Amino acid sequence: MNERQSKWLTEELATTYLQGVRGAIPAASLQLEALSKIIRSWRPQPEQILDLECGDGAVGRFLFDQFPAAHVVFADFSVPMLDAARTQLGASERATILKADFSSRTWLDELGGRGPFDVVVSGFAIHHQPNDRKNSLYAEVFGLLNTGGVFLNLEHVASPTAPIAGLFDDYFVDHLFRFHHSTDPTKSREQVAQAYYSRPDKDENILAPFEDQCEWLRRIGFTDVDCFFKLFELALFGGRKTSNNAVDTYGDP
Repeated sequence: MNERQSKWLTEELATTYLQGVRGAIPAASLQLEALSKIIRSWRPQPEQILDLECGDGAVGRFLFDQFPAAHVVFADFSVPMLDAARTQLGASERATILKADFSSRTWLDELGGRGPFDVVVSGFAIHHQPNDRKNSLYAEVFGLLNTGGVFLNLEHVASPTAPIAGLFDDYFVDHLFRFHHSTDPTKSREQVAQAYYSRPDKDENILAPFEDQCEWLRRIGFTDVDCFFKLFELALFGGRKTSNNAVDTYGDP
């Protein structure tokens, strides 16, 4: 994704997401509970964690609290999101916040040689990348992981049919409406729906089925790949690196 074209670089969109969407994501606590369970089972004492395209750092901050011995790197291409992460985290020697654009392999240079990592997580960010870039990015994550390391992607994935996509949108609007109505009873569901369907970042979504993405992970060399949690089109999937044998899949999803 080209920074200059992305609407996520604007303060307005970042604020809208953080104040008006993040708190309305359905089953967010269950998603984090599942993520924690997997990491505790496969990598119970991580020392280095990378929160890939961290947004405001919500997923990484959860792991920051869950694993007090770990150092967490928070990376994102959006300056407003990084500023939000800094505000939430405060000053801590256990946290590093850096700017990195994941639209090409140059982000590995921007990472500044940090790693390898025991855990790499991402939350609602990789679906902004074209499918061939998703595939390449997963291979780059594989290379950043220690043997035995875990990669988990909490993501918005493609619906199998248009009617199911419509069901998901309607379900998400219900949650948005309840979230906004709790603080502003004058706001109608129609107003919330109109804002949702006309949101400025909609054209940046490039969704792929979780089944396809899990298959890409297997081809790269990840093992125990699965979709561990799915609620409509909100999915938590990933796997672990049990050897250094990777398949070169750059640009070939």
